Amino acid sequence: MAGATTPASGALVRVCLPPLLLLFLYGCCRCGAVERERTLAMIKPDGLSGKYTEKIKAAILDSGFHIVKETEVQLDAERASLFYVEHSQRSFFDSLVKYITSGPVLAMVLERHDAIAQWRALIGPTDARKAKTSHPNSIRAMCGLDSEKNCVHGSDSPESAAREISFFFGEADSVDEYLGASVEGLTPHDENLASVASYTEFSETDLQIVIAKDG
Repeated sequence: MAGATTPASGALVRVCLPPLLLLFLYGCCRCGAVERERTLAMIKPDGLSGKYTEKIKAAILDSGFHIVKETEVQLDAERASLFYVEHSQRSFFDSLVKYITSGPVLAMVLERHDAIAQWRALIGPTDARKAKTSHPNSIRAMCGLDSEKNCVHGSDSPESAAREISFFFGEADSVDEYLGASVEGLTPHDENLASVASYTEFSETDLQIVIAKDG
């Protein structure tokens, strides 16, 4: 109609949608989203004492990771033995515990798509001597010395990531708690989706939602 005014840009329009349709539409909006994963990264004593922290963090961020949280701690022999309990029967165990307790470590929770595999690729082979040849651009090639003093650590599976994140940022104070850590929460929880799902659980009527109209 000539001369009629149109709603201003950003005006709010109230509409009603059935709960299941709302979930469907939300899923369509999310279809192109990439699922993100979390892993545990640790800069070992030689990495911190060698002042490689900022270079390592720069490599992390440049590779598309988000540092969700971090903590610098000094492990004692008991805590270090718990962290490396899977190696407790190996000949190098005592040496490993002595090394990892020789100074503070920096533990970080990293997040991005395929975080576990991508972080392992970024740090390079376990033996830093091999990394210098086969993966010269890796973190271990940059600051590692050998297979023990290799500067950084990375979880090798979702189960390991869950255990190790719980070790530094949760309440894993015993072997049973450490080995029993759940992989739930390793993929960041989508609070928006949970909120939508809760509406469908408690409402049997159409939902009223507010949509911003560009006008």
